Amino acid sequence: MEEFKELLELVKEKKFIQVKDIVQDLNVVDFAEFIEEMDEDDASAIILFRLLPKEMAAEVFAYLDRDMQQRIVEKISDKELSGILSELFLDDTVDFIEEMPASIVKRVIKMSDSDTRKQINQLLKYPEDSAGSLMTIEFMELDDDWTVKKAIEEVRKKSQDKESVSTLFVTDPKRKLLGTIELRDVLAGNDDEIIGNLMETDIISVNTMEDQAEVADMFKKYDLIAMPVVDNEGRLVGLITIDDVVDVMEEETTEDIYKMAAMEPIEESYMDTGVFTLAKKRIVWLMVLMISATFTGMIISKYESDLVNYNLVFLTSYIPMLMDTGGNAGSQASVSIIRCIVLGEVAFKDIFKIIWKEFRVSIIVGIGVAVLNFIRIIITNAIYPTLANPLLTAFIVSLTLIFSIIIAKFIGCTLPLIAHKMKLDPALMASPMITTIVDALVLLIYFNVAAIAFRF
Repeated sequence: MEEFKELLELVKEKKFIQVKDIVQDLNVVDFAEFIEEMDEDDASAIILFRLLPKEMAAEVFAYLDRDMQQRIVEKISDKELSGILSELFLDDTVDFIEEMPASIVKRVIKMSDSDTRKQINQLLKYPEDSAGSLMTIEFMELDDDWTVKKAIEEVRKKSQDKESVSTLFVTDPKRKLLGTIELRDVLAGNDDEIIGNLMETDIISVNTMEDQAEVADMFKKYDLIAMPVVDNEGRLVGLITIDDVVDVMEEETTEDIYKMAAMEPIEESYMDTGVFTLAKKRIVWLMVLMISATFTGMIISKYESDLVNYNLVFLTSYIPMLMDTGGNAGSQASVSIIRCIVLGEVAFKDIFKIIWKEFRVSIIVGIGVAVLNFIRIIITNAIYPTLANPLLTAFIVSLTLIFSIIIAKFIGCTLPLIAHKMKLDPALMASPMITTIVDALVLLIYFNVAAIAFRF
């Protein structure tokens, strides 16, 4: 980052011509990151941005976070804003507008030409998480009756205004999508060859209303870098590129992580989210889980008198270990299945295969943990004698462990599948929910095993 420090010194010395010479050779992503890391009160960030060439300024702007974008727009002139907007791809402009206050949105719309305003309004009408909101309308299309020579001429003429030209789309006069063709195939073709004869007709496309998570799955499944978006009549209306899909994957993964921790996802970064907003996102699930845990307390209360009457209070010291082990075993299964569901590796129809597999896993794991626990109790009691019947106690606790792990893994593998079948997010059935259910069942198993064992 030495070159960036040099830039700051030059800015402070007002050697702007030298700054302009240096910035042209810098990586736009690194430059955006450097500007974001500068202090909010440091005017040098805005000065540096204003010294960028117009095309580079648009690229850097697209990589900045929303707060920095807003700061820049508030400081630059209408002419500078118009220059940036003219170089930004339309999907980046829409992404920017969606996050900005109304005052800035009005200014951006005002600075756009009539065609751009119409296109922006069209994209803003699509549902937030749909393919339509994700796409750009700056794509390269060819007519099926064009020759290779004419196609190359059109690509040369229009490629600067298109977000991607690696994949070209072939349409008829009514803009119905007929096929796709890679740019390298066009360049390799003979000048007089017809595009319609070279194109691929096995088209992988997506409807404008398709959910963005499904779009991301299709990119991953078919190993795509770009995909056409069509309307209900099959007309080509947009293009989704891999850089936008990577953002979706990050967003979906972040959302799942929050849900698996029993929290509602936050819209902004952690540092930019207020305390009350964070509390609001967390408190609902904590209340639900707290009320659910009431059953655990009821079970302990139900058996409390029996433990006292039969002199078995010492059994309560093993409750935390049993509940933790059961909860962890259930969480292991649930996280594994949730991940498989997300990757499309399993579906509800596989539920019995999954139950059988997890049952065998639970037997192996349960016996291994139970044997270790049996030895632990015997050794611990030999060092600090506290149990009247250490062998029986070790047997009860270890047997409970086996049953607990079996039931925990059963619940952990089935609930996410059931949730997915009911069109719910399987991430909801992650650790906190599984642990709450398993805790109550572990106690029921434990106290009943103990009652049977000491009765005989």
